[in-house]
Amino acid sequence: MTHTTTPAASGLPQGPLVAYYGDDFTGSTDVMEAFTAASVPTVLFLQTPDASALARFGHMRCVGLAGTSRGRDPAWMRAHLPDAFASLRQLGAPILHYKVCSTFDSAPHVGSIGQAIDLGVQGCSARWSPTVVGAPRLQRYQVFGQLFAGFMGEVYRIDRHPSMSRHPVTPMDEADLRVHLGRQTPRRIELIDGVQSTNGQGDARLQQLQGDDQPVVMLDVMDADSQREAGRLVWENRGQGLFSASSSGLQYALVAYWRSQGWLPEQSALPTAAPASRIAVVSGSCSVMSGKQIEWAIAHGFHGERIDVAACLEPAGRAAEIDRAVRACLQALAQGRSPVVYSAAGPDDAAVTGFDALVQSRGLDRAQAAEAIGNALAEVMKQLLDQSDLRRVVVAGGDSSGAVASHLGVQALTVLAGLRPGAPLCRAWSADARRDGLELVLKGGQMGTPSFYGEVLSGQVGH
Repeated sequence: MTHTTTPAASGLPQGPLVAYYGDDFTGSTDVMEAFTAASVPTVLFLQTPDASALARFGHMRCVGLAGTSRGRDPAWMRAHLPDAFASLRQLGAPILHYKVCSTFDSAPHVGSIGQAIDLGVQGCSARWSPTVVGAPRLQRYQVFGQLFAGFMGEVYRIDRHPSMSRHPVTPMDEADLRVHLGRQTPRRIELIDGVQSTNGQGDARLQQLQGDDQPVVMLDVMDADSQREAGRLVWENRGQGLFSASSSGLQYALVAYWRSQGWLPEQSALPTAAPASRIAVVSGSCSVMSGKQIEWAIAHGFHGERIDVAACLEPAGRAAEIDRAVRACLQALAQGRSPVVYSAAGPDDAAVTGFDALVQSRGLDRAQAAEAIGNALAEVMKQLLDQSDLRRVVVAGGDSSGAVASHLGVQALTVLAGLRPGAPLCRAWSADARRDGLELVLKGGQMGTPSFYGEVLSGQVGH
């Protein structure tokens, strides 16, 4: 990989600073936003890049690979993650980051963060594995090991969060992340709390905790001081190679420390997006916020198009349902309206509450059914792009984002403009001229405000 020269006085080494694997596609763009906004050029590949792809983006200081492990079981992880980690290690970045959601939702049987850590530390020499989850910009706070998250102007302990405590696959029923992670790995799990770190005790505490067993060491982040100190502890104790399972809080912490040293501009920001004439949205998310966003959009002139989940579970019905939805959305686009195609409007939707029974009646498992719905949404989006002049689209939900981005033949993403925290407007890079330059938002279900789709359309936050 070709590297640009970084002045030695900057204190940062040449070449990539971080290489990361995103456990879903939406979280992968969150990392890009955090670093790009701080003048750390970042690219996200949607498939393992070859030498020519790496050369094309040789000036990048952070390189990511979007994955789908958040919805996979430990056996899948053991089969796929070692190769992904090995390819990222070849970039020579001092930190290998397994990017997880800032709500840390996971379970022993699906999306196991513990399994990912056990695989990731095997190739690193460091005697610890830091975990940074708190990210105040995203309203995520870790205090004495307990995780809190904002929602609609309030901050909740994660096990009492209106959305994450009710997640349909990985509900968060434990706020102490040491306990939660301890269900997923036998590895020793420790904590440097916010009082210790901001009182100057972090280094001594870390020396006590490190060991040949490579323990996980969680770092509290609840404010600017603890965030900067977390970044310092990670960077100054990276050794010859560090593995970290963290949210984008890791990027925010590193940026805070690098800025404190004068290695990055003190103030920087992402460009503002230009308005679009129309957009298209597909949503496979079941979150409370996604439901509010769909409701807001329909109330403000967007065309709402629900896909029939039951029809999507068998091939003939799926093809007919895709055709029906595409025709309705093309008609809306011809009328100057932006379509929102969705499988459910929040966690109380009958499509969610009756999903398991429906899946069982068809002789499928949940993963097969979810994949069928994701593929249907992906095909709807593909046909809308092929049959219209759309150039800006949104995908809501991690699994849906992976299905759509892969189906469209997008090879890489870079950040184009800022919108809401954690949900930037990206530029697609593709060998297919129809897709190259496409403007794309991959949005986690809980990200944004009710008016988010209006903001994507106008390019103005607070629309």
